[in-house]
Amino acid sequence: MRRDRFHGELDEEMAFHRREAERAHIDSGMTTEAASAAAHRQLGNAARLREQSHSQIAFRFETVAQDLRFTLRQLVRNPAFAATAVFILALGIGASLAIFAFVDAALLEPLPYAQPNRLVSVNESSPTSPLWPLSYPDFLDWQRMNKSFSSLEVYGFSGLLLRSATGAEPVYAGRASGGFFRTLGVRPALGRDFNPGEDRPGGPNVVMLTYGAWVHRFGARPDIVGQSADLDGQLWTIIGVLPRGFSFAPVGIAEFWIPINSLSPHEQQRGFYNFFGIARLRDGVSLVSAQAEMNGIAARLKNDYTASLRPERANVVPLTELVIGDIRPILLTLFAGSALLLLIACVNVASLILVRSERRRREVAVRGALGATPARLIRQFLTEGLVLAALGSTCGLLIAAALMRALLRLVPADMAARMPFVASAGLNAHAAWFAMGVVFFVSLLLAATPALRLSFQHVREGLADGGRGSAGLLWRRLGSHMVVVELAIAVVLLSGAGLLGRSLYRLLHVPLGFEPAHLATVQVTARGSDYPDGPRLDALYREIANRAAALPGAQSAATTSMLPAQCECASDGIRVVGRPDIGELNDVVERHISPGYMHTIGATLARGRDFAESDNANGPNVAVINQALAHALFANADPLGQRISDNERGRYSEWQIVGVVNNVHEGPLDSPDSPAEYFPLAQSSDHSFHLAVRTSQDPAALLPILVAALHQIDPNLGVSDEATMTARIGATQSALLHRFSAWLVGGFATLALVLGVVGLYGVVAYSVSQRTREIGVRMALGAQRGTVYRLVLRQAAWLAASGIGIGIACATASSLLIRKLLFGVKVWDVPTLAAVTLLLACASLAAGFLPARRAAKVNPVDALRAE
Repeated sequence: MRRDRFHGELDEEMAFHRREAERAHIDSGMTTEAASAAAHRQLGNAARLREQSHSQIAFRFETVAQDLRFTLRQLVRNPAFAATAVFILALGIGASLAIFAFVDAALLEPLPYAQPNRLVSVNESSPTSPLWPLSYPDFLDWQRMNKSFSSLEVYGFSGLLLRSATGAEPVYAGRASGGFFRTLGVRPALGRDFNPGEDRPGGPNVVMLTYGAWVHRFGARPDIVGQSADLDGQLWTIIGVLPRGFSFAPVGIAEFWIPINSLSPHEQQRGFYNFFGIARLRDGVSLVSAQAEMNGIAARLKNDYTASLRPERANVVPLTELVIGDIRPILLTLFAGSALLLLIACVNVASLILVRSERRRREVAVRGALGATPARLIRQFLTEGLVLAALGSTCGLLIAAALMRALLRLVPADMAARMPFVASAGLNAHAAWFAMGVVFFVSLLLAATPALRLSFQHVREGLADGGRGSAGLLWRRLGSHMVVVELAIAVVLLSGAGLLGRSLYRLLHVPLGFEPAHLATVQVTARGSDYPDGPRLDALYREIANRAAALPGAQSAATTSMLPAQCECASDGIRVVGRPDIGELNDVVERHISPGYMHTIGATLARGRDFAESDNANGPNVAVINQALAHALFANADPLGQRISDNERGRYSEWQIVGVVNNVHEGPLDSPDSPAEYFPLAQSSDHSFHLAVRTSQDPAALLPILVAALHQIDPNLGVSDEATMTARIGATQSALLHRFSAWLVGGFATLALVLGVVGLYGVVAYSVSQRTREIGVRMALGAQRGTVYRLVLRQAAWLAASGIGIGIACATASSLLIRKLLFGVKVWDVPTLAAVTLLLACASLAAGFLPARRAAKVNPVDALRAE
């Protein structure tokens, strides 16, 4: 950058040394002319000295430009090689970068709250459920008695009806104690937070809007603070708008946040668990000490309130664990798959460069003979690798952006709300550093391949024949090893994809205990002010079921508090009347159903009877249990006529068992059948419930008719979440996560299979091209075409067998890392490994067949003449 000054100073220095040498020669008796000639001979060629000094002292930017121009000329001269290499690198880099963006957003980026490492989830814990909710009385005691937290708050969720100009619409709301947002460190973008006392029973009706609700439901009005919203027939004053980026994954798609200023009779009971705790650790308090203190408080409350069925331990975990949940192993698995795909892409491109380097041996030999040093040639190779990596990463960025957009579109809105990192995934600073690291790694690999292979010492051999005679040996030693690595990685990815695919199949074919086909479902919410008592709600249940059953194509209809195969929430703690309390069943799945519900969904009654229309609020308390609960409570005894008790409806209640139903899968698909109890819906007074309709035609076609019929019954009914039961099951979180992991790893495996087979084809084809003379001589001496086929296919079979053998061993070991993602499949699943072996063997033989066919058609005369 200071070339002229440097050259001037260098010329002055060289002139000084030359004058000193001349003076020394003159002093020894030489003439002036002889001394000048001797000084020039002594110092050497001036131009060469100038170049050597320049290369040792200054960095020659012009050589970088020369290397870049030469690299670009080489790529333009070989467009097929350039396009293939860039495309393969773009696939590997794009896939790995897209998955890294999600891993970064989920696992590396901190939660968007103040000091998120001090936030913890605080709940109760039972032997069967580590994340047991809190009861409100317990929360008040925990908040008062603990010394580990600077703040402890609770939250929950609720469905509300928003009254607007277009009618009533169901909305999702979060319920929180007064200091919830201050604990998170979140300040409203407009207005204020909840004031002290607003979260106590009898407090004012105030509500905070999320940013999305403010924009989409209230037109982003700047004067929204102080306005009113009609929720469940009551006016709520809007006091604030939360920041744009705020989300709280455990609550999901809540659009409104209200204080816990009213408690139902259930929620006032110490044995009714309906809230979840969140706390901020005090400075200097560790997670372990907080866990120990809360365990002590829980045990103390257990002793003080022995009459309630309650856990005796607490659960204190980092909030990050609650937000990420089961996503971590899936993301790590996908990232490992993308990394393996990137590795196989790099190996494939390195193989291409290795082939190309063999063709450039004469060029390298000539450059070495003309004075190019090994360092200078390595710099040229490094430039070529850097250019290829840069082009591949540039195209990979486009592929990564497209892949991330596609993945975001595939995630349902309600599921994305419980995974806030999905929306924040993007090409941020971490992704940029990751991309630069990948480019650096790929550049070194692509530069090292020809640099380590080409020998600078054997210049005469390179000038003689360009190293052609060693090409076959090269492929047998190095190129074939690369192909074995590619095939082994392909086996690992294919086996992983096969195991995840079989897990998905097993998951979607879990015995459900009912018939999801031809079931149309919809969620209905009725305003409490319109239906304040049980008789009116009971009449609404009946009218809705009767009107839905009378629709064209409908066979039967019934209502339930929650549809099956969704979640194990709404659980109950029960005991058998007349037995000592041993607390064996504190988390029984509880459902409220209408008469005919089991028949409508296709469940079967094992013994006893189903609910009848007489099982209403005026009738005796009756219950139906499933086989799992009957076995857990009564073993081989007859459960009919037995009585169970709980705190249903906020008071101690007894229920007589009148029927036993075969197990209906109420929880997520990947969970076992849980003990479950069913109560008459008419005896529970649920204002939010689901309607299920059995149809004789496509249930999707009935959904809009069903929604219109419900609005005809009462325009103020909130109707939402209409879907077929099959679609609803397929959209559950467990099904989606298994489907995403299976499809993405399957995509990686497919690309790895293609790249591995292409690499094998390249090795065998290039080996055949280098052995044309040998094959010609063999055929001239009488070798048959079958012999030539066996000669070539033997090489392909050996490479395939080596790659498959090593891959099976690696796949068995790597399957242990994804065992948490498998469902109903063992990590050493023999059918999967056999299918992968057969698939890769057939593909490998197909890849070797084409070069073998070309070799068998070699004309001996032409081959020998070409030599």
